[in-house]
Amino acid sequence: MRILTSIFLLSILLIAPITNSYAQQSSLYKAVNYMSSFIASDYFRDLSKTNNDLALTDTIYLRMLNYENYNYSEALFALTFAVIPYNAIQLNIPLINSIVTYKLPSAPDDIFTKKNENLPRRLFFDTPGDNYGDKDKLAHFFGSAFISYAQNIFDFGNLIGYFVEVFEQDFEIQNSIDIRDLQTNKLGNIFGEMLKKNKNLLPSQVMIFRSFLFLRFHI
Repeated sequence: MRILTSIFLLSILLIAPITNSYAQQSSLYKAVNYMSSFIASDYFRDLSKTNNDLALTDTIYLRMLNYENYNYSEALFALTFAVIPYNAIQLNIPLINSIVTYKLPSAPDDIFTKKNENLPRRLFFDTPGDNYGDKDKLAHFFGSAFISYAQNIFDFGNLIGYFVEVFEQDFEIQNSIDIRDLQTNKLGNIFGEMLKKNKNLLPSQVMIFRSFLFLRFHI
């Protein structure tokens, strides 16, 4: 399980007791189910026949923005969970010597499976050639974008630093650091920051930076 997913899971666990709002939780689940159903649809699968995966990523983003009535922070937050290719995680908690399974906000199993099959996977020039590709990178991108965009709403600075340390050292979610995950996180941060000034910006316009940087240093 990628560290970003874990960070957001724990942020929800911290925020939920404070808000204690069923309506907010229900709103997140509805948004995740809506987007999962869209990605799982035959319509989206047909789009993939005539559009590349960066264009499909833009389509997903714009669709969620419309659903959330152009509330950018809520759209980015819901997208993070909608595109995660996992519906549960296992936390190894050494303090109580136990493994706890926590279910993430996700669509019903049949929709969840189809959504994962249709997720954009060819996002970068060095995407692995297997069928999985870069499916997990979308959650990294949109999650990091949410963190940057919502900094004026929530103070995530200390929260992120604390949980990275906790999950890497204590909960043992991830044993090694994936440099491509970190690079995707950075691109998401850039997107979130730029989005504050330019609401017309699209994910693909930032994701493609990675390819430009590669060409710059290898020509």
